[in-house]
Amino acid sequence: MNHQIARVLRKNMTDVEKRLWQELRFRQLDGHKFRRQVPIGNYVVDFACFEKRLVLELDGSQHGEQERDDAKRTQWLNSQGFRVIRFWNHEVGEDMDSVLQVIWDALHDDTPHPNPPPQGGREPEKTVELGQQINKRQPMN
Repeated sequence: MNHQIARVLRKNMTDVEKRLWQELRFRQLDGHKFRRQVPIGNYVVDFACFEKRLVLELDGSQHGEQERDDAKRTQWLNSQGFRVIRFWNHEVGEDMDSVLQVIWDALHDDTPHPNPPPQGGREPEKTVELGQQINKRQPMN
């Protein structure tokens, strides 16, 4: 089911998603492969680099009302070993260079993820929301 949703989302990307995708596709960002609108578990994320376990999410004004759902989604993705970086749409539109710098820095951060995927069925002891630690977005006024 998520694969069908992802296919529809890929065909109907927002202008901001298309703009970032132009910078990420064809391994343009230091040779790292990104996929767009990709299912991970029960979610479809905007962009993912599986090699580096990095998820990029673009948030419009509607996401201000979905903070609890976003936090739950980020927590689950973190528990699966993914780092999540969220950007506001206007950041991509107004300051692409800074957005790309944050992504590049995350791709080259050799710090191990505090929650690698559980092995042998063990649950991670503590979930840290890395997306919030390296998140560049500012609250919209």
